Amino acid sequence: MGEQLNSLGQPIGFELPDWKPARWPGEENLPLQRLGGRFCRLEPLSAERHAKNLFAAFRADEEERIWTYLPYGPFREEAAFTAWTGEMAAKQDPSFFAIIEARSGRALGVASFLRIEPGTGCIEVGHINYAPALQRTPAATEAMFLMMRAVFDDLGYRRYEWKCDALNAASRHAAKRLGFQYEGLFRQATIYKQRNRDTAWFSILDREWAALKQGYEAWLSPANFDAEGRQQRSLSDLTAPAGP
Repeated sequence: MGEQLNSLGQPIGFELPDWKPARWPGEENLPLQRLGGRFCRLEPLSAERHAKNLFAAFRADEEERIWTYLPYGPFREEAAFTAWTGEMAAKQDPSFFAIIEARSGRALGVASFLRIEPGTGCIEVGHINYAPALQRTPAATEAMFLMMRAVFDDLGYRRYEWKCDALNAASRHAAKRLGFQYEGLFRQATIYKQRNRDTAWFSILDREWAALKQGYEAWLSPANFDAEGRQQRSLSDLTAPAGP
């Protein structure tokens, strides 16, 4: 959106006279029924309710690939994983959710909101970890849609961020497929697991959401899947027009 000029002829950002701070993503502002879909639902992470299922689901990744680009893990003992789950569940930022597959009722993944800034309307999605049973399923995509819908429709944010290790090709591909726009590379942004991380930044803005939402709803529609559950149109095709 275009620049404006102040009285000195200097370019300045567009005005936001009606801006109100966004809301915190807690249960008081985000009813759990808004976090349910056809293929999955999201629940605030709980060690008691979710750790056992999550540990079993994550251990199905025998090569432990799902932990490579996360700053913690892999967890090889259930007790250690349960303790970590309890620690994460107690935090407000990041705010973790368990992803529950509707068909089986099992927790098969986690994701969180983080770097939550209601005053400026900026929030990030991260700590995403999908067990093999959740990867490349409609539930995996629907979970991201449910979080995105909550951010823009229910909580009133202006900017939704996705950041990842620049070498994590799968995460970069996922961000683009989901409709995030690439913004650039932050070189030597951090260190984790005693190695360097250059961070790739992506975002979705509130003005892009309406078109993206239509694309998601079309993709998730029963009409988009054949009798064997195969998609008729790809999400990438449906979200591509939403970009600037």
